[in-house]
Amino acid sequence: MQQQRIVYDDTTVRRFVFAAVVFGIVGMAVGALVASQLAWWQANLGIPYLTYSRLRPLHTNAVIFAFVGNMMFAGIYYSTQRLLKVRMASDLLSNIHFWGWQLIIVAAAVTLPLGITTSKEYAELEWPIDLAITVIWVVFAINFFWTLAKRNEKNLYVAIWFYIATIVTVAVLHIVNSLALPLDGLKSYSVFSGVQDALVQWWYGHNAVAFFLTTPILGIMYYFLPKAAERPVYSYRLSIIHFWALVFIYIWAGPHHLLYTALPDWAQSLGMVFSVMLWAPSWGGMLNGLLTLKGAWHKLREDPVLKFLIAGVTFYGMATFEGPLLSIKAVSALGHYTDWIVGHVHGGALGWNGFMAAGMFYWLVPRLYGTKLHSTRAADAHFWLGTVGILLYIVSMWISGINQGLMWRATNADGTLLYPNFVETLLAIRPMYIVRFVGGSMYLVGFCMMAWNLWKTARSGKAVDGETTVVVEEAAAPAPVPGRPVPGWVQVVTGRPLVFAIAILTVTMFLGWAKPVRALVLMGAIVALGEFAWIVTRKDREAGKPSWFALIEGRPLAFTVLTLIAVLIGGVAELLPTILIQQAVPAHGEAQKPYSPLELQGRDLYVREGCYTCHSQMIRPFVAETQRYGDVSRAEEFIYDHPFQWGSKRTGPDLHRVGGRYPNLWHYTHMMDPRATSPGSNMPPYPWLAANRIRVKDAPKKLTLMQKLGVPYSNEDVDSAETRQKTQGEAIAADLAEQGVKVAWDSEMVALIAYLQRLGRGPQDLPPPSNVAPTASAAGVEGGSR
Repeated sequence: MQQQRIVYDDTTVRRFVFAAVVFGIVGMAVGALVASQLAWWQANLGIPYLTYSRLRPLHTNAVIFAFVGNMMFAGIYYSTQRLLKVRMASDLLSNIHFWGWQLIIVAAAVTLPLGITTSKEYAELEWPIDLAITVIWVVFAINFFWTLAKRNEKNLYVAIWFYIATIVTVAVLHIVNSLALPLDGLKSYSVFSGVQDALVQWWYGHNAVAFFLTTPILGIMYYFLPKAAERPVYSYRLSIIHFWALVFIYIWAGPHHLLYTALPDWAQSLGMVFSVMLWAPSWGGMLNGLLTLKGAWHKLREDPVLKFLIAGVTFYGMATFEGPLLSIKAVSALGHYTDWIVGHVHGGALGWNGFMAAGMFYWLVPRLYGTKLHSTRAADAHFWLGTVGILLYIVSMWISGINQGLMWRATNADGTLLYPNFVETLLAIRPMYIVRFVGGSMYLVGFCMMAWNLWKTARSGKAVDGETTVVVEEAAAPAPVPGRPVPGWVQVVTGRPLVFAIAILTVTMFLGWAKPVRALVLMGAIVALGEFAWIVTRKDREAGKPSWFALIEGRPLAFTVLTLIAVLIGGVAELLPTILIQQAVPAHGEAQKPYSPLELQGRDLYVREGCYTCHSQMIRPFVAETQRYGDVSRAEEFIYDHPFQWGSKRTGPDLHRVGGRYPNLWHYTHMMDPRATSPGSNMPPYPWLAANRIRVKDAPKKLTLMQKLGVPYSNEDVDSAETRQKTQGEAIAADLAEQGVKVAWDSEMVALIAYLQRLGRGPQDLPPPSNVAPTASAAGVEGGSR
């Protein structure tokens, strides 16, 4: 037996903390800018790289991966070492992780404003950066699990469970959703298309929120909240239920982002059912956090750290109540594509992630520099400024979103639309965009105050690394119980809760695809599984035997494998039928023909300019939508769309049936001066499209790549791509020239017009272009805001 002194690697923690603060300011400042652009279109400044549609992906990536990502890594590195009583396994891997992650962030900050994007929400970065993310995540995982192997504590504390779930699940999500074939070093196309791509994307998108913005922050909550409150976690048993229920149920909920779309109905229903079930584990975790403060509520008056942490947990509860609510079909019918969703997302991002980050930073930085917080009063001011800012933001978006949903569906007594001009809805909610900008700016000012406070705190002390002393001794073999073998792998694998889980999940995977009874079957199965696990573990403890959970809690490999299985079940059950079963999505039909070479070029420009951030291409089966936009969208119409472009927000009208509705001149005018066709629009002009030229030589390469993705282009199509591209472009340019507009046939404007004229129509259906532009009032129906 001997004592060993452990010095923790807090240098890496300090780096991640200050990177999080810097990138938090950058991400939120970009957010304030794009919020101002919705209220005042002139704030786009007429610069291609600063338009709302290009900056919005930069804002989301900066806040999620730069701010929360760095904050998450800081919390994980700090708490993991102390929970395991060991230094991180490799300083080299820690350094590679930190600097590699910052380089990825810089690459995103450069490429996204340039329009280099995949257009897949929260996964917009192109394939070279995706590969870099994979490498750095593997480095992080190796360092983390290597540290687990070297630990001086046998059992794994609650926070470690959530870190394990984060690492393995994010890896699976990122790899599957990033599968693509590259065209060159800056452009790729998703291997999935249409309905399949939409399902994979929102399986990823929803669970990126779950396993990047939620589970690691819950782990941080379970460590830092008890530390700050100087109280133990309220209920260890509740934390077990919270963890396993959350990681199993969350992965099924992605399809609730696609309710009433062309996604198969069974997948929509599964997403809704599991989303509603998320109420229970989410609120279980919230209550476990809040009740940890039992007996110490008086500390809230004096301690800004606890103010932020408790408010953060409360916002988590609010967001996880609202999320399942919005996943109910009737509510989604009103809220989807509106600002209500924006308010919901920011309630979680600003309230849950932002306040948890602030609380952790205020607690952590003084300890990392061996000093006291510079100004408690400034921290209190930050709290109230941030809280009021969040409330202004959320409430304004609630009002805006509900107004949008009601106005879009409002009809007269004769069944006609009460507000046929889409811009009318935009003008009605403009005051709410101004309030949103004010609220977001207040939050940003509070965050800058925190940055100043932390900087002054660090300057008043000096960097110190934590340390501890552990007793190292040879592990004695456990004494066998007479008549009973030592608990091991067999007991883990055959433990009754796991057997019950496998049996019930096998049944639910089949019955879940059945018709009306699936919701009751699935919910009943989960309840039964939880009850079985509870009874079995309780009886084991009463009999003096280790519980099933105790058998795996000290075995990181078994714990990780079981966590991965719990996560994969939902993904496999939802994704494989839609991807592999031909009948799930019709593979052929007259509803869709492959895009022409020029239309494909125009589609890439649509993606580059970020048009998907404001326009959807999905007409839902509602009377008001078919009256406004045209026929309901069908699954087979998107089979050649790599990637899909259904969108998630309507700042402007849906574009799925815009093809052939307006002449080429109208589209040209709309791009050059949106308010000439749609008075009141907040869409910025795009004059550079008329000046820039497409890369004509890329057309054959793009068709060849599409062939590999299964799009039925013939070799003759590839060989004649440049000729066909020029013929179609010259026809559009000639039509514009007849009406006094001179533009080159190979301009980006012509290519984008070709794509817009194709949307929702087969090439054989396109009518001859008209020389008469619609009136401004008629154009307003489709030529909405962006």
